[in-house]
Amino acid sequence: MSQTTEKHSRLSRFGRWAAELLLVFVGVYAAFWLNNYQQRQQDAERRDRILASIERTLRDGIESNKINRAQQEREAAEFRRALDAGEMPPLHPFVFTTDYSPGDFATMLQAGGIQLLDLETRTALRNDESVIRWGLSRMARYQKLSDELTMPNLDQEISFFYDPATKKLRRRFEMYPEALGARVKFANDLERTHTELLKQIQAERQRNH
Repeated sequence: MSQTTEKHSRLSRFGRWAAELLLVFVGVYAAFWLNNYQQRQQDAERRDRILASIERTLRDGIESNKINRAQQEREAAEFRRALDAGEMPPLHPFVFTTDYSPGDFATMLQAGGIQLLDLETRTALRNDESVIRWGLSRMARYQKLSDELTMPNLDQEISFFYDPATKKLRRRFEMYPEALGARVKFANDLERTHTELLKQIQAERQRNH
């Protein structure tokens, strides 16, 4: 074999090796790109499902809250009006019920789902959760006081709750109008943070469509 032929042979082998290496590289890169693309698609679909689920929950919560808040506002305003007029309005058991469970959003965001959401959405979600938890804790306190002080004494004369001379609530029952006002404030705070979160979720869904 001449030197020229041997040189061509080595170049030919090197060319085939380089071509095979390039094909392997392209194949690996394509597989990696396809896997990443499929993962991004799956993450995008999962994120949208999470956001859609939270959005539905928020819409239902806002509508329900509006109805309850209107009734609570009337009750608090009427009691305050009568109290300021010296009418000694009767006290009723303080009751606060909710179908909220701290695990609602946690279930939606389990297995790292929250990491798929925008930072602004995660911040709004945590703010909403904070308002809910703080408000529920306060409502539970007022309901406990009502169960201990008001409920056992509903058959008492009105003078048990009021000082007849001043027509003011006795000290241990002064929390009652405060509780009614706190319940209205909680409803207002809840609507505000729910609405802020809803707008943020809608904005994120629109950006990613």
